[in-house]
Amino acid sequence: MNKLSPKEALFNRLHLHNKQKLSPSDFRKIHPPVNQDHVTSEKDLAHSFLRGLMMLDYRARYIPVKQDSSKSDRVFDSVDAEDDDLDPLFSTKVDTVKTNQNRVHPMDVQMAAFHCSDTVLKQNMITKLSQCQYALPLLVPDPVSKDIEFPLWTFRQIIKTWKKTQTKDSSDTVTMKSMPIYKAQTPMVSFFRLGSLSVSKSQLMNTLINDRHSTFFHRNCPGSTKSRLLMDGVAEIAWYCPAGKPNDAFTDCVAFCNLHGDALLFEQQRDILTEGSSINVVLVPTLEKSHSSTIVIISLYKCETPLIILIDDTDCDAVQMKKGKYKIGLKDKTQPNITEELKRIIGGISFRPHKTFQLETFSDGFAVRVDENDEVCLDGKSAAVKIVNLFQGMDVSKIKDTFLPCQGKLWHDWCRINKELYQLKGHIEKEKCKKKQEMMKIRQDQCTASCSELMKLFIESLSSLTSTDKEYFLKCTQILIDALSTYDLSSILQSYDEKWSEVRSLKRKHEKSDLLKTKQTELEEISKKLQSATFGLEHIFREMGQIYEAHKSLQKQPEKVQTDWSKYPELAAQLMISGHPMELMDGDADHVPLSWISSLLDEVIRKLGDQRVFVLSVLGVQSSGKSTMLNAMFGLQFAVSAGRCTKGAFMQLVKVSEEMKKDFQFDYILVVDTEGLRALELAGNTTLHHDNELATFVVGLGNMTLINIFGENPADMQDVLQIVVQAFMRMKKVKLSPSCVFVHQNVTDVAAAEKNMDGKRRLQEKLDQMAQLAAKEEGCDAECFSDIIAFDVQKDVKYFAQLWEGNPPMAPPNPGYSESVQDLKNFILSKASQSAGVTLSQFKGKIQDLWNALIHENFVFSFKNTLEISVYRKLEVQYGNWTWTLRTNMLTIENQYYTKIENGKLEKVELSDLFEEMSKTYEGIQKDMTTYFDEDQDKEMLVQWRGQFETKIKEFHEELVRGVKRKLDEVLQQKKACKKLEDQKTEFENKLLEKSKELAQQLKDKNKDEEELEKQFNSVWRHWVSELTADIKPTEDINLEDDQSTIVQELGFEWKLINDRKIQKTYKNMADLTDYNDYVIKQRTSGFIHNQSYEEQHLIRSFIDDVEKQSMDTFKSKPVATRGYSPTYLQEVAKNVKDKVTEFESERKCTLKKEFTVDLLLFIFDRAGSWFLKSIKKFKMKNDPQMFLENKRDQYSNIFRSFCRGSSSAVVLGELICEKLKVSTVEAVYNKTAIDLAGEMRCSFPAFSGNRLNLEKHVLKSLAEKEKFSGFMNYIQHPRKHVESFIKEEVKKYIFTEHKDKTLNILKKNVQDIKELVIRALFTATEKVKVQRGDTDMWLKEFSSLLKDKMTFDTICSQNFSDISDFELLKKEVEKGLVSIVTETSSFSLEKMKEFRLQPDQILIDQLCRCCWVQCPFCGAVCTNTLENHDGDHSVPFHRATAVYGMHYKDTVEMSFEFCTTKVASDGHFYRSQDSVKSIPFKQYRTAGPEFANWRITPDGSNLPYWKWFVCQFQSKLEGNYNLKFHGSGKIPSEWKTHCKEEAIKSLDEMYNL
Repeated sequence: MNKLSPKEALFNRLHLHNKQKLSPSDFRKIHPPVNQDHVTSEKDLAHSFLRGLMMLDYRARYIPVKQDSSKSDRVFDSVDAEDDDLDPLFSTKVDTVKTNQNRVHPMDVQMAAFHCSDTVLKQNMITKLSQCQYALPLLVPDPVSKDIEFPLWTFRQIIKTWKKTQTKDSSDTVTMKSMPIYKAQTPMVSFFRLGSLSVSKSQLMNTLINDRHSTFFHRNCPGSTKSRLLMDGVAEIAWYCPAGKPNDAFTDCVAFCNLHGDALLFEQQRDILTEGSSINVVLVPTLEKSHSSTIVIISLYKCETPLIILIDDTDCDAVQMKKGKYKIGLKDKTQPNITEELKRIIGGISFRPHKTFQLETFSDGFAVRVDENDEVCLDGKSAAVKIVNLFQGMDVSKIKDTFLPCQGKLWHDWCRINKELYQLKGHIEKEKCKKKQEMMKIRQDQCTASCSELMKLFIESLSSLTSTDKEYFLKCTQILIDALSTYDLSSILQSYDEKWSEVRSLKRKHEKSDLLKTKQTELEEISKKLQSATFGLEHIFREMGQIYEAHKSLQKQPEKVQTDWSKYPELAAQLMISGHPMELMDGDADHVPLSWISSLLDEVIRKLGDQRVFVLSVLGVQSSGKSTMLNAMFGLQFAVSAGRCTKGAFMQLVKVSEEMKKDFQFDYILVVDTEGLRALELAGNTTLHHDNELATFVVGLGNMTLINIFGENPADMQDVLQIVVQAFMRMKKVKLSPSCVFVHQNVTDVAAAEKNMDGKRRLQEKLDQMAQLAAKEEGCDAECFSDIIAFDVQKDVKYFAQLWEGNPPMAPPNPGYSESVQDLKNFILSKASQSAGVTLSQFKGKIQDLWNALIHENFVFSFKNTLEISVYRKLEVQYGNWTWTLRTNMLTIENQYYTKIENGKLEKVELSDLFEEMSKTYEGIQKDMTTYFDEDQDKEMLVQWRGQFETKIKEFHEELVRGVKRKLDEVLQQKKACKKLEDQKTEFENKLLEKSKELAQQLKDKNKDEEELEKQFNSVWRHWVSELTADIKPTEDINLEDDQSTIVQELGFEWKLINDRKIQKTYKNMADLTDYNDYVIKQRTSGFIHNQSYEEQHLIRSFIDDVEKQSMDTFKSKPVATRGYSPTYLQEVAKNVKDKVTEFESERKCTLKKEFTVDLLLFIFDRAGSWFLKSIKKFKMKNDPQMFLENKRDQYSNIFRSFCRGSSSAVVLGELICEKLKVSTVEAVYNKTAIDLAGEMRCSFPAFSGNRLNLEKHVLKSLAEKEKFSGFMNYIQHPRKHVESFIKEEVKKYIFTEHKDKTLNILKKNVQDIKELVIRALFTATEKVKVQRGDTDMWLKEFSSLLKDKMTFDTICSQNFSDISDFELLKKEVEKGLVSIVTETSSFSLEKMKEFRLQPDQILIDQLCRCCWVQCPFCGAVCTNTLENHDGDHSVPFHRATAVYGMHYKDTVEMSFEFCTTKVASDGHFYRSQDSVKSIPFKQYRTAGPEFANWRITPDGSNLPYWKWFVCQFQSKLEGNYNLKFHGSGKIPSEWKTHCKEEAIKSLDEMYNL
């Protein structure tokens, strides 16, 4: 096995592999925290170094390493002799282990990481080294091939800013310069060492650049070792950037280059540097001709480039040997002296014209490998160059207008009009249609303009390049674009700073002169110029978004060029997943492109799954270091360079590493970075609104918000705190509860605890003060900040050290800053570990909710939390499932108890028994509820409804049980009341059986045919009936109509009035009238709502509906079918109706004519008439002896014939049992089938399987499909009745048409179950009698007891069959008869189900209609809450056009067609009644009365096309129905007429599936 070379061994020790490169994604993850004092093992050194570097910690080089215990210092063996103890002290032998020998040199760690990183990470690494003010690799020998690489690509992101000082006419002029360093043309001073020296060249260079910071690593730096493997031959470069101050070392930017190692050994690097340098500085041990360095020095001395020779063994002062050639002795000189000499000489030389150095052209003519020419970079680079070549010769401010036309004026106009949609005045719907047409025109213009050459090239590259090439392409494009705009930006920024200083100075003097206005106008102009000149990748992505939105809104391709715009979200999603920031809010247009963002996130979800994310939002003052902090904390890529501050809001995904996943409930942190509050370029009236909007948006999005405050001045904080506190106040009002952390950056003394305590106290006071102000403005109570949000000033406030250790531009980052970043990161992660975050789809919904609310004037009023709505709807579905489980179980128990009572096996029903029967199911539901509320992914949101739903389920359960108890008690009472009659019936049956048997015995021996036997039976039948009923009074006939008239008269109404109303028959359609004016006495002011008369009619109609329902419920609770009719039932209801009318008049302050009460009573009696007649008929059938006996005639005729034919008693009893079984089988089967069918439809029929909203959707679909105006009006005027009719109709269709086979299968299964039950009972009874040698009585008792829970079975008198001994024969006879019963029952018409106690449609009505039925007072939309008497406001997802409900303009016949969701956002007014003088603003509709106060009507720009279609489709019928017209102010917008029925139906799915 080959021995590893030292370099290979080094890479192994560091666990680095050149083939498997490190990439940025390895560091853009949530890793365990890095602690500077933490001791790291060698294998983690490179990763720890890079992670520290990403956090801008320049101490990342100096990471302590765990030492292998086997390599610890040797200890001399102990000896006895006392003198020998001193041997080690005076020993000259090297007999100890050199502990440093095995340590990895810090620069080897850096270079190893460099060699093993991909191109993008290399660039990130070098950029961070530059920010840490470290020297950067310029020439790098390959550790294996020794080829020299010039890593030009790694410098491309670095931008240096400095201030050049020029002296002219004895005055200094300072000019600011800012540019990509690869373009900077500066003098370069190169340092070489020829041979070994006692002084450190690198340390000497540091004193020239920054004597407080080790720009170049040197031998005296911590961790340095003598053995280094990767640094020799590396040339490093650093730039000195002056600050424009008198104490600057040099007046202009100077590059310093340092060739590490002995330059004699690295000829190629030495030649390249000496050739490219402006000044060469050579350090030599001695200046003797015999020294090996002499040839090199002679060569440098002869060339034109200035040369400075530093001689280690000489103490001579600086000597100029000839022009540009100097020598200085180092011996016995202090470093400051040497430094001053060098500064003087270098400064003097660099003032003169000299050869300049530029990175971009540095490698020209040299045989070095440039990293940008590597194959891995070429495709990406050439694609980027193609794009940037398009801009050649163009003014940067014109690029966006030329190549990105969709996001300029077109997009800004679209945003402006879109916002205007929510602040409409006048004829709102017409204005809205006009604005929407304008917006559509802009979208068309965007589509036409969308195929620029730039976008074609950009999309082509994104689509075709590999992921590595794509990364390189994007970086390269951004760098090249930055280079274009940097020059323009730096000059604009300088003039901006000057102008801003002037404005601030005037403001401080409280100047309100014309001069201030002029300066502010000039500032605004510079701001616009700055906006035009700012151009980056984000603008290209923004254009992608706009092209996508334009095409999507039109759903078409441009005619000339086909662009695959539908792929754009997928391309952007790939980049977002790979760690690119994506624009969330366009800061220039101040708008969120919702369609683009939604589609982008949909694609992310499609690729990753609906992952959970913890959303971290960041707010703060502009240029307060937010983006720098986030980039350091998470290794992100938010723009931070000068002039490229964040505009709007950007989002970026940070993955949680596998090792950390166990600590969190989410997979990613999603960071939202924002532009600064009080943004300078927005100085003016719009600032506050813009800042409020931005703060509300990002605070609402975040699970946690970081509020970044720069400095300690409370005055500077005040504006920011006011905005932030108001944002949190709004969140509280809309029931969102993010957490917050305040970060004070740039604090002078972080460690001063007393000072921090004072700062926290002042912050708390300020927050409390702002909370009170915000509470006043938002109209709610709050005394302190913690009333608004959970906040602990001791824990939730962090202090950050200043970012720079010294004064920029040469200051390195403060190590205290990166420590603060790490502490804050740990704190955030600690808090985040307690949160489940949100799913990406929930985050998407939040964006939509917040933005839709923000573009309205009143955020709190307009906010609609779709996630909360969605979670509540799911809960409603669960509630439906829970109540259904309880209901079906209760129905089964009710069936069993009913059967037992009918069989006479139960004489009392105890409530406790019913609760016991239900306990298992109820406990199961409680367990399910607990699981749902505790374990559902939305449990934090569900908790607000937990108490309400637990109470509702408890109430439902108790009401269900008590309701069944009442029903069963009624059955028991009926059973007891009819006992005499039942006994009489039993006696009749026994006597009939006896008489039939006797007659058959008499005729037994005479041969008679069937006809003769029939005659014989008929001749005695009438005699038997007369004989049996001789002493019984027949049931009286009932005249309902007379009773009704009498009862109305008894209430005090004249007979003539009652008679007249009956003749006129107006009452029959009372509930469907559109005009009730004839019933109202006009002289008193009617206290109805609204400004149109139709609403008065609606109140009366609703009243009629309510009274009718209550009355019918009362009637149906009466035992007419079982205990007979009594006029007192009518009297009770009539009195209640009259009282209700009086109450209604009192509440509404109106007077109704007597005709109204009479018609209402007649209407209710008329509606109840058919039910009474049916119930009375049932009673007579069961209780009138004559009818009872007539019904038994055929049965006893058959028994008579059987006896005549000589059949045995067993055969006759078998026939008699089968007759009774036939009736009870049908009843049992149909009742069970009713429950099963209802259950089947509840699960599988779409209309019945969801919540109340789902049912509403299907009702509306059904209405549109039938397209009948009468159906619509019935639904609008009587929603509950219509829904009940819909359920009945759908059940009928399901049973008889659409699922007839399934229904019959359910029926057959139930028949089969009953058959098996009877067969088991026959077998058991027969076996028992055989074993116990029992008689007929025992057999009958056993048989009936086995059926008692499932079937009713009338008792049979056994004494007529006491002679039976062959019970096997009896069993066979019943089994034989059972076959025909099964066949007959299986083929029974399902229509027969109507005759039985349980109906599937009624079971479903009881389940589905037990909800809220309150209608919107404006448009009549029905509240869609599944809970009856629910807590909170009534609401409906989408309201209707108010014309649907007959709303019109006061004192006109002009319809009002606008949607109430539009009206409540408008400046319009309405009147509470036709006679009202005072109008009420729509925005304050809740103050109009109780009908309005409990409705939450959210302003909503999206109206349901369904109701627009309805209004247009039935325009003339609506006009006729309400006697109003769609003209004048009520003219229907032409846009409404474009909607077809299919679109209307489709809109129900889109709008209701929130």
